[in-house]
Amino acid sequence: MVEPTQAPAAVRRAEEVMGTVVSFDVRGGDPDAVRSALEEAVAGLHRVDEVFSTYRDGSQICRLARGELTIDECDPEVTEVLDLGAEAERVSEGWFSTTYEGRFDPTGIVKGWSVERAARRLADVPGVTGVSVNGGGDVQLLGTPGPQRPWRVGVSDPLRPGGLAAVISAAGLNELAVATSGTAERGAHIVDPRTGRSAVTDLVAVTVVAPRLTWADCWATAAFAMGSREGLTWLESLPDVEALLITAGDEVRCTGGLAARLG
Repeated sequence: MVEPTQAPAAVRRAEEVMGTVVSFDVRGGDPDAVRSALEEAVAGLHRVDEVFSTYRDGSQICRLARGELTIDECDPEVTEVLDLGAEAERVSEGWFSTTYEGRFDPTGIVKGWSVERAARRLADVPGVTGVSVNGGGDVQLLGTPGPQRPWRVGVSDPLRPGGLAAVISAAGLNELAVATSGTAERGAHIVDPRTGRSAVTDLVAVTVVAPRLTWADCWATAAFAMGSREGLTWLESLPDVEALLITAGDEVRCTGGLAARLG
């Protein structure tokens, strides 16, 4: 990815996939080459949905769960996601899990992983200076949108619809991801791996800021399941990770370095 010297051209697109809307904003590069890469990135997301969906009976994940396929018979990406999920479970000491009711369920990791992968594919296009891919509110940022202009991401306030809890800036960084887990948009959908039931904590939202969306998404989910006190302590222990936690009582708790990323 090159450094921009003047305001680069923007190519934008929005695509419904994986049960959400994925928005693309690509700066610089030849527009035709960018559009071609966008077609590939979008096709890749739809392929991920076909392979990993837990709602499609014919997906490889569902067939794997039914014993109709082995891991070796699945696409290589299934093994990749399985390995990433195992690493997330190890780092979170079991608070993040890709197992649900005894079956491999990659729902908690596959969206962040696939959105990050799409963003990196677009960043490889010659001449591209900046990429933003937003998958239902979880964002991977690469490069910059223009000279002396960082990418910025608004974090929705879960207790005040339409309001912002914070604005995250990628100033000075070549890659940054922002992911939020909570109950405001989808209700109580986060599972406590210890009980197999919906996580009951004092939190309504956890936003994690990290270089890679794959991990930011996982860490936000794990920290939400932990609750505000244990979640904040654990997030503080992770390298290159900052976070904003909001409780049902409207308390805002932040990691020590988050202030440097606000703006």
